[in-house]
Amino acid sequence: MAALTLVVGYGIVHFFIDGIFQDVFTDTMMWIFTRLHMDTDTADQLYGKLFMQNKVMFLCIGFILLFLLFYNMLMKRLLHYMVNVEQAIDNIRNDEDEPVKLVPELKPISDKLSSLKTTLKRKERASIQSEQRKNDLVVYLAHDLKTPLTSIIAYLTMLDGQKNMPEEEREKYTHITLEKATRLGELINEFFEITRFNLQDIVLAKEKLNLSVMLEQLADESYGVLAEKYMTCQVDADENLMVDGDPDKLARVFDNLLRNAIAYSYKDTEILICARQVDNEIVISFRNQGHQIPEQKLKSIFEKFYRVDNARSSQTGGAGLGLSIAKEIVELHGGRIEAASDRYYTTFTVWLPPFQQEAGKRRMRTVRPQGERRK
Repeated sequence: MAALTLVVGYGIVHFFIDGIFQDVFTDTMMWIFTRLHMDTDTADQLYGKLFMQNKVMFLCIGFILLFLLFYNMLMKRLLHYMVNVEQAIDNIRNDEDEPVKLVPELKPISDKLSSLKTTLKRKERASIQSEQRKNDLVVYLAHDLKTPLTSIIAYLTMLDGQKNMPEEEREKYTHITLEKATRLGELINEFFEITRFNLQDIVLAKEKLNLSVMLEQLADESYGVLAEKYMTCQVDADENLMVDGDPDKLARVFDNLLRNAIAYSYKDTEILICARQVDNEIVISFRNQGHQIPEQKLKSIFEKFYRVDNARSSQTGGAGLGLSIAKEIVELHGGRIEAASDRYYTTFTVWLPPFQQEAGKRRMRTVRPQGERRK
């Protein structure tokens, strides 16, 4: 503003006041003085005292007035811009479908507001969908709680009422009751998962951790679940793959990936857990043979409360939180997780930064039910 005032003011003084209009202004003032019955000498002296001696003051006043004029013009323009931006913000706040439009001079701001509106819309839709999934799952789980509980009460009532029941039948019904009670416990745990997911942040307690050993232990502990579907699990990992991580949280990630692979695998197939150090990353993959996951569902598979199968089953139905929590834990460790699926295999891959130590020899181990031959 000051620079503009100086430039324009200098131009006015140089080209007009001291240039084109100098003689005109002087002649006009002398004519006025002479009309007031002054002689030429008196009029000339008065002109010099009023204008020539106070020229600097008049120039300063002129520059100030010019500055105020420009300032007023600029403020009006800025106020116009601000009103325009305010209208655009109201457009976003009122959830209108109209695009954000601003004057051409504010196109960068218009683009940013349009991007903000799109982002807010997307997050709002995601939040609504997530809440709807959560509500649906609560309804589903509440219904599923009733089913095993009703069975448990019925079998226990029968066992309690029939004292002379044959031992073989009693053992059979007791086993069924135990299975129903186990499933009931799993459903209750899912309720806790839903409740806790948004109520607490995941805090890591990092330490030096051997992933090779952890993956082998994980496969060993899954023997019973594998045996139910006549499956095997092979661990193919480099020795001494060390990371700086939280053992409980990472165990939760890999246990979830393995159980997910078991749940959605064909019977009598093999799950391959592969772990390698590639350049400056440790790559862990879980590969299973099962139905192909459609491409559009792969993009949403790590969203909370999202499940690939729309029809829940008592065997694979879960809260849809496992993969979402796994993704959060992996990212807190500075890594990433992705899923891929084709007509033959589904693979979940985790990348983690390694502890500063080189990997050694390769370890290979296969977990299979007793008596089963490797195919």
